[in-house]
Amino acid sequence: MKIKEVKAHCDIPCAVYDPAVAQYAALSVARFLDLIAEMPDKIDSKKDLAHLSRLVQQKEEHAIEVKDAIRTIWGDYFKQPHMEKYPEIHDLSHSIMMTASKCKQDIEQQNGRDLIEMVNRFAEIFWATKEVDTEIKKSLNPPHVDMIVPVLSD
Repeated sequence: MKIKEVKAHCDIPCAVYDPAVAQYAALSVARFLDLIAEMPDKIDSKKDLAHLSRLVQQKEEHAIEVKDAIRTIWGDYFKQPHMEKYPEIHDLSHSIMMTASKCKQDIEQQNGRDLIEMVNRFAEIFWATKEVDTEIKKSLNPPHVDMIVPVLSD
C-alpha cells in the first residue's frame, strides 16, 4: 500500500497553534466572494465560466481550511480552564463552522464579513488565554478589513 498524502496536526502537546491560518483563510473567503460578486450576472463565455468555477472552488477550499484550523485549536488547545474563563468559545466555534458552511453554500458577501469577524473574536480569545496582548490592524490584502493580531515584542 502506497501512502500518497498525509495531513494532520500532532495530537501531542506541542503548543504550536496559531489562529492566523483561520484568519487568512477567512479573509480569502471574503475576497473570493467579492470577486464573484464583481463578475457579470450573465456569463457568456467559457473563459468567464472557467474563472467563476475557479473562484467558487477556491472559496470552498478556504472555507474548509477555516473549519479545519478552528476545529483543531478548539479541540486540541482549549482546555477546561480556558473554557471556564471564556465560555463563549463553544458557541463561537460552532458559529464559525456554520458560517463557513454558509460561505460554501452561498455567495452572499456578508457571510464572508461575518466569518472574518467571528474568527477574529476566536483569535482574540486564543491570544488572551496565552496572556498575549492583541491589536487591530487593517489587512494589507483585499478586502482590507480589520484583523486581530498579537502585539509582537522584541
